[in-house]
Amino acid sequence: MPAVMPYLGEILALVSGLFWAGAIILFKVTGRNVPPLGLNLFKNMLGVALLTLTMLLAGQAVLPRFGAGDYFLILASGALGLGVSDTLYFFSLNALGASPATVVAALYSPFTIILSLTLLGERLSPAQTVGVLLILAAVLIISYHKSEQPLPKKKLWMGIALGVLAQLFTALSIVMIKRRLEALPLLWATNIRVAGGLIFLVPVIAFHPRRRGLILPLLRRSNWKVLVPAAVLGTYLSLLFWLGGMKYTQASIASALNQLNIVFVFLMAVLFLREKHAPLKTLAVVMAAAGAFLASAL
Repeated sequence: MPAVMPYLGEILALVSGLFWAGAIILFKVTGRNVPPLGLNLFKNMLGVALLTLTMLLAGQAVLPRFGAGDYFLILASGALGLGVSDTLYFFSLNALGASPATVVAALYSPFTIILSLTLLGERLSPAQTVGVLLILAAVLIISYHKSEQPLPKKKLWMGIALGVLAQLFTALSIVMIKRRLEALPLLWATNIRVAGGLIFLVPVIAFHPRRRGLILPLLRRSNWKVLVPAAVLGTYLSLLFWLGGMKYTQASIASALNQLNIVFVFLMAVLFLREKHAPLKTLAVVMAAAGAFLASAL
C-alpha cells in the first residue's frame, strides 16, 4: 500500500473550505445577473457532467446495480439539499451579502447535531453545546448589527429566514441518508444527489411563469466567466477535496477544518466585494468560526 503524505487529509479538508469560500464569493457576484433558480440549475448541471466524467475516468460504473430504494433515498436527499436548500441559500446570499449569509450558514452544524440527536440517537458533548450557542449568538449579532448602509428590516429578516431554512433542509438531507450512506460509494452517492437537485429544479423552472428570464442569463457567454468557475469550485473541486479530507483524516478533524470557510468568506468579501468589516461583524465571524469548530468536535 503506497505511503500517504503526512497531514494529507488535513490539507485537503482545509483547501476544500477555501474552494467553497471562493465559490460563495463568485455566486454572490453572478447573482447580480443570474436569478437563484437559474444559478442553481447551472451549477448542478455542470456538477453532474464533471462528476460523471470523473467516475468514467476512474473506471467506476455511473449507474451501478443498487436497489431502487437506494436510488430514491439519495435522489430525495439531493432534491431537498441541492434543489430546495441551495436555491433558498442563493436568495439569502443575494439579500444579505457574502459574510452575513455565511454566518447564518454556520447554523448547518447545530442543525445537523440536533437532528442527529433526535433521529439517529447521537449525543451532544459539552463542547458541541458551547459551539451551538456561539453560532446562535453570532447570528443574533448579524441580525441586529447596524452598518453604514443598513439593509431594510424586511429584506434583512427575509434573508435570515431563508438562510436558516436553507441550512435546516441541508442538515435534514444529510441526516436522512447518514446510515445508508456508510455502505454506498461516496462519489456515486454525491453524483446521484446532484442529479436529485436537477430532478427538483427542471420541472420547477419548466413550469415557472418567468422561465424565460431564468434561462436566458445562462445562455449569455458574458455570464459564463463567473458562472463556470463558481460551479467548478462549488460543486466539483470543493467536493473532491472534501472527500479526500474525510478519507485521509478523522471526520471530526476534517469537518472542523471545512468550517473555516466562514473565515475565508469574510476575508474574501472584504477584499473582493468591498463589504464593510465593522467590529461587530468581525466578532460575529470569529464567534461563528469558533462555534463551528466546537460543534464539529467529538
